Amino acid sequence: MTFDPHEASIAELNVALSTGETTSTDLVEAYERRISAEDDAFNSVAFLNSEAGDIAKQRDAERAAGQVRGPLHGVPVMVKDNLDTGDTMPTTAGSLALDGSMAARDSHVVARLRDAGAVLLAKTNLSEWANFRSTRSASGWSSRGGQVRNAYATDRTPGGSSSGSGVAVARSYCAAAIGTETDGSIVGPSSFNGIVGIKPTVGLVGRTGIIPISASQDTAGPMARTVADAAVLLGAIAGTDPDDTATSEADRHKAVDYTAFLDTAALKGARVGIVRNYAGYHEVVDAVFENALTAFREAGAEVVDGVSLTPQPDIRRHELLVMLTEFKAGLNAYLGNLGPDVAVHSLAELIAFNAANADRAMPHFRQELLERAEATPGLSDRAYIDALAESRRLTRSDGIDKAMGEHRLDVLVAPTNGPPWAIDWINGDNRLGGSACQAAVSGYAGITVPMGHIAGLPLGLNFIAGPWSEAKLIGYAHAFEQATNARVAPGEPRRVLP
Repeated sequence: MTFDPHEASIAELNVALSTGETTSTDLVEAYERRISAEDDAFNSVAFLNSEAGDIAKQRDAERAAGQVRGPLHGVPVMVKDNLDTGDTMPTTAGSLALDGSMAARDSHVVARLRDAGAVLLAKTNLSEWANFRSTRSASGWSSRGGQVRNAYATDRTPGGSSSGSGVAVARSYCAAAIGTETDGSIVGPSSFNGIVGIKPTVGLVGRTGIIPISASQDTAGPMARTVADAAVLLGAIAGTDPDDTATSEADRHKAVDYTAFLDTAALKGARVGIVRNYAGYHEVVDAVFENALTAFREAGAEVVDGVSLTPQPDIRRHELLVMLTEFKAGLNAYLGNLGPDVAVHSLAELIAFNAANADRAMPHFRQELLERAEATPGLSDRAYIDALAESRRLTRSDGIDKAMGEHRLDVLVAPTNGPPWAIDWINGDNRLGGSACQAAVSGYAGITVPMGHIAGLPLGLNFIAGPWSEAKLIGYAHAFEQATNARVAPGEPRRVLP
């Protein structure tokens, strides 16, 4: 019988590949058939890699010769369309201004995936410019790619900005995928689509060849159906990037094998801090959260209630100035290195392009964040420097560090997001609440795991700790995942509302 990779874990794929039950070539073809059969309803895939079949054949030949590079050997994965790939697929960040922009070489993350033996199957759609264009944008929408739709209900948001990666993983179009996060763009779509997402410590994963927003907050990370699969992917991409100084300590801090921390007893004796002021915005979310706390107690954890972190509005006004300033500097550097065939080579030219092509580039919402970023004075501006220091104080020394130290905690937990809202191209996203900003602004580590459902829509639980804490977070998240089995695979395409 032909092997069906639907919902198969990376470990199961490895068994099937090693026993000859399937081949990498077969897997590529099976995933492509699934994409062809149903992704019209979800729009998660931006570009299929025309070279995937040839790469799969090479991996099959290597396996036949006894040359297996590791657990990702011959395994099809996807990456978000803001990571450069030196192949036949463009890198567009979802923007019409970069339609057809071909990277000269792989991003650092993609190069590491290839070295690990993975087959790059496709690039995924995303919120345009990683959701940094308008305050009224709809997550998952881009002028080049259109609207990505939630894996569980097509009238609901997929979250952003790694929308396509979240949906493609949830719908089993690939074994796992790479997303990127500045503030919530990995954990958000992972939560909304019922999967696991790891937001690594800034500096664990190289950013060379990734279209930037914020040098102080950007990171790539794994998105997968299980903690175990996410751990495999993190192991492949973590490590020092010689062209990204932020990663100078990555090799010293990364684990040799993150799957070694997949311990079902990891929560026994752990002190888990409950961040109540990042809950309380939806009664059903709160009820599911209480069930999660019961699961912690039953797993032997010591639940420490009443922990507070700096409220998000207090952080956001400083964080936004940091992002606006760093976006201008980072994007100008990226666009300035593109070839002459690309339409724009600066943020100012991008803004002009969108204005000149407003009927296609801005049919639903404008570009006021791009315009505000263009108006920033630069990285030497005192207001920016003060905002960066204040962002870190509020989330580090007076935030996560203080809470964990005062309460002697091993980990903090809160609901990742509220329920997936209805897609709205007029008013934009309708966020009720979420806890992504803490790990994002501090630059610390976080991981979201499915914790339950509301009306058949997934809800996630966010685990947060200090820098370089990925290994222990993987242990806690895996123990919770195995104790609750909260993830339910999505069914046939449907709508929540008639």
